[in-house]
Amino acid sequence: MSERDSTKHSPRLDEALKKEVGSLTHGSPAESRKEEWREQEGAADGEREPSSRTADPAALGPDGPSARAELSRHLRLSAFPGDREALLAEAEENDAPETVLSALRQLPEGASFATVYDVWEALGGEVEHVTGRPDRHSAGGER
Repeated sequence: MSERDSTKHSPRLDEALKKEVGSLTHGSPAESRKEEWREQEGAADGEREPSSRTADPAALGPDGPSARAELSRHLRLSAFPGDREALLAEAEENDAPETVLSALRQLPEGASFATVYDVWEALGGEVEHVTGRPDRHSAGGER
């Protein structure tokens, strides 16, 4: 009797099973495949979604890029170009938290913003520049 006769699977199925758990057995903290039945169940109706944030809740984020990303999560591209009132309405429509709404209320009246980068700069944030990569914000946006 050969070694293969004592297994329950074919060699092809053995390889498929080995691939499926490969990321777990070789040190990766995440599954290599994302399947619906493996996803974590969401919060029940009326319950808050758990948050992994550890930063001060009054701040938009722990650093500039995170804070800018928090702003952009609540402002669709179709909101640009837009002024303070249009951006506030967009953020409210997207259920933005009070920290985002409060930041948008600080924008100057009458100014138009072409991108979230322009909004971020108007709020006093700094946009990082990467050598060899074009800037994503508008050059000299109307303020």
